[in-house]
Amino acid sequence: MSTSIRRIGVVGGGLMGAGIAEVCARAGLDTVVCEADATSARAARERVAVSLERAVQRGKLDRISAEEAQSRLLFTGDLDDLADRQLVIEAVVENADAKIEVFTALDKIVEDQEAILATNTSAIPVMRLGMATGRADRVVGLHFFNPVPVLPLVEIVTSLHTSDRVAAVTEEFVRDTLGKTAVRSQDRAGFVVNALLVPYLLAAVRMAESGFATATDIDEGMVLGCAHPMGPLRLADLIGLDTVAAIAESLYDEFKEPLYAPPPLLQRMVQAGLLGRKTGRGFHTYGRD
Repeated sequence: MSTSIRRIGVVGGGLMGAGIAEVCARAGLDTVVCEADATSARAARERVAVSLERAVQRGKLDRISAEEAQSRLLFTGDLDDLADRQLVIEAVVENADAKIEVFTALDKIVEDQEAILATNTSAIPVMRLGMATGRADRVVGLHFFNPVPVLPLVEIVTSLHTSDRVAAVTEEFVRDTLGKTAVRSQDRAGFVVNALLVPYLLAAVRMAESGFATATDIDEGMVLGCAHPMGPLRLADLIGLDTVAAIAESLYDEFKEPLYAPPPLLQRMVQAGLLGRKTGRGFHTYGRD
């Protein structure tokens, strides 16, 4: 039962990993966050602390609850500290080789053979990651959305090997323990949301690239003309242009449809380190919070 899942591991303490760790800690779970080294682990700790303080300042969380959540978090640079976890969620960079390396290591480290190994990948096939382990039936996609503490959706993605029991327990955990809404998806690149969203974002990039309209006008057009909460290029900046490009590449590799191909402008911006909000500049310019 998902109610018995109390010990959580998160691999990666970046924007997504920190957000996942925060929602787990806020749900009362013993949560260990593993980063590449001690310096990165300290940065992840600070990332969660800032987010919790922001929630307090905005009246979304009381001070005592924030302090209790922080007390449930342990940050480490040693993957071996995840040995006793019941559920480990991988949230490293959107790169298949990096994720496969993590799953290969977790398979050796996580002692409980009933533990669930989950990936927060946006587009990489869950099957590919599961096959890097000796327990592919225990591997599932658990795709959160940014910002994790705010957005209520989680995609649950099962591969051909994922057991029905693991899928059911994972969905119950998402719904009853984390209080989020779960949708199921087949193990196809992009799953449900990104398979629909990313072609729209890429169309906006191509429109800006062609000079048809400015980034500001494209975004204002979709916000004011279609009642979208955020324009496509600002959304791409929020997601991270490197992540958008990686998802597009995964989609194109699988489907070979031209609408999924990352435009040259997007590729050049990634090469230039103009990744959006997290670097202060993408299609728009951002101040540091």
